[in-house]
Amino acid sequence: MTRMGRGAGLLPFVATLAVAAALTGAAVVTVSKAGCEDPGRYVYTGHGVELRGGCLARGDLLVPSPRPAPPEQQPLNGAPLRG
Repeated sequence: MTRMGRGAGLLPFVATLAVAAALTGAAVVTVSKAGCEDPGRYVYTGHGVELRGGCLARGDLLVPSPRPAPPEQQPLNGAPLRG
C-alpha cells in the first residue's frame, strides 16, 4: 500500500482557496460597480416584511404568466379517446 506524501492534500486546498478568493473579488467588483446609492432597508409592516428604497423597481422583476391549459386532444376520425 502506498503512502501519500505530506503535500498531497495541499494542492486541492490551495486551488479551492484560490477559487474562493477569485469569486470574492468578483463579487466585490460587481457590487462596487452597481451604481446604487441607496441600498434599501427592510421594514416590518402589518403585512410582513417589506423592502423600502434601493435601486430595484417593480418593472425590474419578471413574473412569468400562467400557462394556458392544453387543448383537449381529439382524434382525427372524431371517435372518443379511451384512456
